Amino acid sequence: MHRLNALFAQLLLCSALLAQAPAPPRSPARSLEQQFLAVPDLRQAEQHMKILTAEPHIAASPEDRKTAEYVARKFREWGFDTEIVEYKVWMNYPLEVSVDAMLPGVTGVVMHGPTREHVEGDPFQDDPRVVMPFNGYSPSGDVEAEVVYANYGRPEDFQKLKELGVEARGKIVLVRYGENFRGVKAYMAQETGAVGMIMYSDPMDDGYFRGDVYPKGPWRPDTGVQRGTVAYGFEHPGDPTTPGWPSTADAKRVNPEDSPDIPKIPTTPLSHHDASPILQNLGGVETPRQWQGALPFTYHVGPGPVRVKLHLKQDFGYRAIWDVIARVRGTRWPDEWVIAGAHRDAWVYGAVDPISGTTAMLEAARGIGHLLQTGWRPKRTIIFASWDAEEQGLIGSTEWVEQHEKELASAAAYFNVDTGASGPNFRASAVPSLRGFLREIAKAVPSPKGGTLYDAWRTSVRRENPPGSSATAEAQVGNLGSGSDFASFLDHSGVPATDIRSGGDYGVYHSAFDNFAWFKKFGDASFVYTQEVARFYGLQVLRMAEADVLPYDYETYGKEIATYLEGAQKNAAERLSDQAPSFDTAVAAAKKFAQAGAAIRDLGTRAPSAADAKSLNRTLLATERALLLPNGLPRRPWFRHAIYAPADLKGYAASTIPGVNEAIQRGDAATTTQQLQELTNALNRAADLLESYKPSAAAKPRGNSGLGKRSNGIRDRAAAPRSPMPQ
Repeated sequence: MHRLNALFAQLLLCSALLAQAPAPPRSPARSLEQQFLAVPDLRQAEQHMKILTAEPHIAASPEDRKTAEYVARKFREWGFDTEIVEYKVWMNYPLEVSVDAMLPGVTGVVMHGPTREHVEGDPFQDDPRVVMPFNGYSPSGDVEAEVVYANYGRPEDFQKLKELGVEARGKIVLVRYGENFRGVKAYMAQETGAVGMIMYSDPMDDGYFRGDVYPKGPWRPDTGVQRGTVAYGFEHPGDPTTPGWPSTADAKRVNPEDSPDIPKIPTTPLSHHDASPILQNLGGVETPRQWQGALPFTYHVGPGPVRVKLHLKQDFGYRAIWDVIARVRGTRWPDEWVIAGAHRDAWVYGAVDPISGTTAMLEAARGIGHLLQTGWRPKRTIIFASWDAEEQGLIGSTEWVEQHEKELASAAAYFNVDTGASGPNFRASAVPSLRGFLREIAKAVPSPKGGTLYDAWRTSVRRENPPGSSATAEAQVGNLGSGSDFASFLDHSGVPATDIRSGGDYGVYHSAFDNFAWFKKFGDASFVYTQEVARFYGLQVLRMAEADVLPYDYETYGKEIATYLEGAQKNAAERLSDQAPSFDTAVAAAKKFAQAGAAIRDLGTRAPSAADAKSLNRTLLATERALLLPNGLPRRPWFRHAIYAPADLKGYAASTIPGVNEAIQRGDAATTTQQLQELTNALNRAADLLESYKPSAAAKPRGNSGLGKRSNGIRDRAAAPRSPMPQ
């Protein structure tokens, strides 16, 4: 299969190279979009990646600084006003990590880990700057205890241990990666009284059970380890010593020992090669069958008889990180920022995560820079941002958002890309007001598979869903949870956001093997999907920056919220029984919001005067912010969005109407009632704002103003291209 994939990639590359022939002179009438789409380039993309993955570049390292300087230099070459913004943040590097397993009656150590990540023939694995596998924000510690296996470390897994009569208190908990954020695993282990935690990558989830492992295939080899942060980002992302304000040089600080965002028990990751002897020697009852992984023995939950001695020595300190911010000032609405971001730091080389995303951002910025060189200037201010220390907990983006909170009140959108390309399957997530906008963008971007990106996107979604399901009717756009840099923009500041990627079989996440060699062999050998992402990503920026009327669809937003309320009402009836509150006023508010959204979309089809456009856009911008909760969510007030937040005790997944749903989940009828009222108030605020806009009598109907599903503001009226643009 991989030989066929390689052959397909070679054919795509040949086709792309043939298309590199000099283009005919551009007609002055050629649209901005067509000019932009012709710029992102395969060779340039590969060159960016080769340079940015040449060295391991963990956040705050000298190599990380070099990547910041490279990105800044490129932005300046393309005509952007560019600065490197420094923050000082609390973070750790590992000094010593050891995991020793012992069995009663056996002399000496039977296992010592972690072993070095190694496969035959990888050209990057032996660089001495490759950081040893560790968990960001794990404390130092020396603990020795029996081991208990807790599956994925979810709340329901720890509940199942209780039902089995297995006590985690005083034990070292062994869990496998997957299903939820690793910080939630650490939190659950801490809350149940465990003294330490080990996470390993089971081959069931991303190893040989899924297919051939690297270097033969794309999946995780036996020595591969997933690094990652265990900070409690579901409570507050960013620097844990500045919760809610930026980590500038003179910032006030919370004592790290008092920070609620840092785990209290030592945790470390292992490969399945190193975890296997521990798991194989556990006693106790057999695990529930769904807890069984792919290692070749029956899993047991313990505790013991194997004991583990865990030794971690961490080097914590305040370290400099560097965001790179590039901008071009808008000519008509300069305070309405269109922000496009991608993080740059990696646990090791980070070819897929995040350099494929950074590469796509750079090529998109180069395309915008080409337009600037023609004398064009955007109507709104465009900002490209290269974030640092995302891997430690969305730090670079969060600190910048907290520093610019006032200016972000009038930001038009935030567009995110992270793991830009690891295969051919395009996916997107967004707030409902921008879902139609994304689909329209996809119809204008050519696909390497032929036709448009929208065609390929919808086809791949159909393959993954049963015939006749609602998901197959059109390209599916998901909800935004957390796990990347859009979180602070949406969840804290109410900036409408999107996130895109092109995925595939990717088993080397956060390991030393996520490098240029893996990417060229299994990710995107010819860079055609990286180019596709760059085109889509930049076209979002261009259309949003140029739209006369902001392309928000609040009718769809209101209808989507109504479906969330329907589900919450059913859950409340089941969990709260006769204490369940009435949902009638909230449902009515969602309906009002949807109706107001439809009405303002119709008004937006009229050609507004400059004054009308400014007033209408201000109304549309304020509407998303009206969905922010004045006091934030219960128990985690930094998250302020009434409709979306990262799921509590899941982390990555989106929680919809989180204040209501999480109160229902806890069985808290009083808080459910209170949060339902807060949600109703937010929806009515948003609807009232939309209803408050009144156009002048001079406004006349026109075909397309930029508002709603058909919006773009500058799009060439001809049909979307059906064949690839020059590569």
